[in-house]
Amino acid sequence: MTKRRQWLVICVALAIVASGCASKKYVSTEVGDVETRMTERVDGVESQVEANQTRLDKHEKEIGEASQTAQEALDRALAAGKLAEGKFLYETLLTDENVRFEFNQADLTEPAMGELDTFAQKLATDNANVFIEIQGHTDSTGDEEYNLGLGERRAEATRRYLNMSHGVPLHRMSVISYGESAPIADNGTREGRSLNRRIALVVLQ
Repeated sequence: MTKRRQWLVICVALAIVASGCASKKYVSTEVGDVETRMTERVDGVESQVEANQTRLDKHEKEIGEASQTAQEALDRALAAGKLAEGKFLYETLLTDENVRFEFNQADLTEPAMGELDTFAQKLATDNANVFIEIQGHTDSTGDEEYNLGLGERRAEATRRYLNMSHGVPLHRMSVISYGESAPIADNGTREGRSLNRRIALVVLQ
C-alpha cells in the first residue's frame, strides 16, 4: 500500500470515528433536552395540582366556617326551594370597620360600593347559578325595633345596588334583618360595635 493510500485510509477512519462521536454527542444532547422538557412539564403539572388543592382546601374551609346566620340562610333557602344543590358556598362580610355606613343611615358609601363591585366581579367570574341572602346587622345602640328596620334598609340598599349596577337578578337574592340580635363581637367596646354593624352576603347554591 502506497503512502498516499495509507494516509487516505487513515483520514477516512478518523472521519468515521469523528462522525460517531458527533452522533453520540447529538443523541446525548437530544436526550438531555427531552429530559429537561419532561421535568419542566412534570413540575408544571405538580404546581397546578398543588394550586387546585389549595383552592379546594380554601373552599372546604369556607364551607366548614359557615356562621350560625349563614346556616340559617341555607335552611331558609332550602325550605323555599331556591337552591339547585343545597349547599353553602361562602360568606362575605361588609363591616362598618371597612365600609363605614353613615350613622343611622342606610345609603351605601363609596367604600361599600367598591366592596360590592368586587363581590359582583367574583360572582361573574365564577359564573355559577347561585342564590344570595343579604343580611342586615346592627350593634345594640338604640331601640331594638329601630335597629331591626335599619338593618333591613341597609340590606335592601345592597340588593338594589347589586341588581341595578351589576345585573344580579332580584329573584336570586333575598333580604333579612337580624338587627342587633346576632352580634359577632362585644357590643361593650367601640371595636366590637363596629364589627357588629355589618352586611353579610351569604352565597348558596
